[in-house]
Amino acid sequence: MLNQKNKRMNNSAELPFIAHLIELRNRLLRIVLCIVFFALPLSIYANEIYAILAQPLMAHLPQNSTMIATNVTSPFMTPFKLSLVTAIFLSVPFILYQFWGFLAPALYKNEQRAIFPLLIASTILFYCGVAFAYFVVAPLALGFFTAAAPTGVTVMTDIEAYLDFVLTLFFAFGVCFEVPIFTIVAVWSGFTTVESLVEKRPYVIVGAFVIGMFLTPPDVLSQTLLALPMWLLFEIGLVFARLKMRPKKVKAVAVTPIKSKMKKRRPKPKQ
Repeated sequence: MLNQKNKRMNNSAELPFIAHLIELRNRLLRIVLCIVFFALPLSIYANEIYAILAQPLMAHLPQNSTMIATNVTSPFMTPFKLSLVTAIFLSVPFILYQFWGFLAPALYKNEQRAIFPLLIASTILFYCGVAFAYFVVAPLALGFFTAAAPTGVTVMTDIEAYLDFVLTLFFAFGVCFEVPIFTIVAVWSGFTTVESLVEKRPYVIVGAFVIGMFLTPPDVLSQTLLALPMWLLFEIGLVFARLKMRPKKVKAVAVTPIKSKMKKRRPKPKQ
C-alpha cells in the first residue's frame, strides 16, 4: 500500500514538470516556425540584402572595386547566413513574447508589470544600437580602416570576413545600448542602490570610454560616439530606477503597550 501511494505521489509531481516541458517545446517550435517564415522569403533576396549591408564599405572603396570570396561556398553560404540572421533579428519581438508567455504564469502581478515593459524597452534599445552601429559607427570605422591601408595596397575584403565583422559590431552596440535595462534591474533586484551608482559615476564614464576604445577603431571620434551614448543611457537608467525606488509614504502605526485593566486589589483590613 505504501509503495502504491508513493507511486501516485511521484506521478502527480511529475505531471506538472512534463506539462512545463510540453509548453516549452510548443513555444520553441513557434519560434522556429517564425524564423523560417521570415527566412524563406529573405533567402530569395539574400544577395540584395548583402549589397545593402556592404554599402558602408563600398562607399569608401575606389571606383570599380569589388569584394572577394576566398572560399568556394562563400558566394552562396554568406548571403544565406545573412538572411538567416536577419530573420532572427526580425523575430526578436516574437521570441521575447514567447519567453514572456512561458515565464508569466510563474510571476506575481507586480513582477509581470515590471518585467513586460523592460522586455519591450530592451528590444527597442537593441534595435537602436544596431541602427546606430550601421548608420554612424560602421561608416566611420570602415573609412578609417580603408584610409589606413599602406600605399600600393588594394583593399579587397572577403565577404565572409566582412559579414562576421559587421555582425560583431552590431551585436556589441546592441548589447551596449542595454545599459539602462542593466542599471534598472541591478537597482530593483537590490544588487546595488542608486546612491552607490551615483558615487561610482566617474568610474562608469571611464569604463564607457575604455569599452569604446576596444569596440571601435583607434580614433577619438568613433570612441566618443560609443562612450557618450553609453554614459547618457546610464543616466537614463538612473532616472528610471530612482523613480521606481522612490520611497512610499508609510503610515505610521502607533504601537501602544497593552495596559492591564485588572486593578490590584488592596487587602482588606482584618476586623
